[in-house]
Amino acid sequence: MKKSGKIFWQDLTVENAETVKDFYCAVAGWEVEEVKVGDHMDYNMIDPESKEVIAGICHKKGYLSKFPAQWLNYVMVEDISSSAEKCKAMGGEIIDGPAMMGEHKYLIVKDPEGAYLALMQ
Repeated sequence: MKKSGKIFWQDLTVENAETVKDFYCAVAGWEVEEVKVGDHMDYNMIDPESKEVIAGICHKKGYLSKFPAQWLNYVMVEDISSSAEKCKAMGGEIIDGPAMMGEHKYLIVKDPEGAYLALMQ
């Protein structure tokens, strides 16, 4: 498990992930792997040298439909509940969660200036 406070993942959420994944393959030199999500495909972006999955590109569907087109960073935290309380106390909003993603709890917050961040425990 990654150290608390570190950014360990990023997703891009856009209307047309199909087109933009090709953009990033060309511009950043990434390779792509399809990931079935319900009735559509999202994409894992892969470093061509290490073959490590380094990011995701997702369609704005389901709970992601509320998101602006942006790269969303995921940060490890020690306690999702505590982070949620602090978010609200500091003028932020809970956008999604807490919920489970695989084996981990996650929470998506919006800070007082409108930026989104995902937290994962």
